[in-house]
Amino acid sequence: MKMQLSSQSKATPLAQHLRAGKVYRREDLVPYSTSVDRELQQLVAAGRLTKAAQGLYYAPRKSVFGDAPPPEGEMLAAFLKDKNFLSFNPSVYNSLRLGTTQLYNKTIVYNHKRHGKFRLSNREYDFRVKHRFPLSNQVTSEYLLVDMFNNLDELAEDENQVLAIARRKLAEFDFRKLQKALQDYGSAATRRLMKSWLNELGTAQPETVR
Repeated sequence: MKMQLSSQSKATPLAQHLRAGKVYRREDLVPYSTSVDRELQQLVAAGRLTKAAQGLYYAPRKSVFGDAPPPEGEMLAAFLKDKNFLSFNPSVYNSLRLGTTQLYNKTIVYNHKRHGKFRLSNREYDFRVKHRFPLSNQVTSEYLLVDMFNNLDELAEDENQVLAIARRKLAEFDFRKLQKALQDYGSAATRRLMKSWLNELGTAQPETVR
């Protein structure tokens, strides 16, 4: 049962600062309370806030299905204290139609700050520090192909079969975009793997590559 806040608690600067659907770090709420930890506990008990992780809270949004969490991107940005990240489910590789069909129940987050598995609002995220990665609106099929090769040993697929299909269908990708993605984001192993393939593909330009 959710505890009811007293009228005095409802009027505190911290409580008045909260907005449904927003994510808050404890450190950002300190200026609004003289006893921030006690007030946070009260707000969580009353259902005004939900604790997503240590030092991370959100004010749930009301929906027809009950209390709803904020958009995932806002949660990740608050956790990282950085909006520069790329989150994805490995199932996205299936969109390349290279023989991968496995569905994955996990989210990988490329970022510049945190590495490891962390649970946010009862969902586990696999944070991986990367020097370079595209923004979500800049992800192309060519980038996904390179990233899939980077992570091929983690996929629940027959690696040799996926590689054979990818090599056979390589001409369906944009040659220049693929070269750029490989240069910018490919691991050393992926670069070695694809070097001869791209050389073969390059000799076929521009007739066989869209």
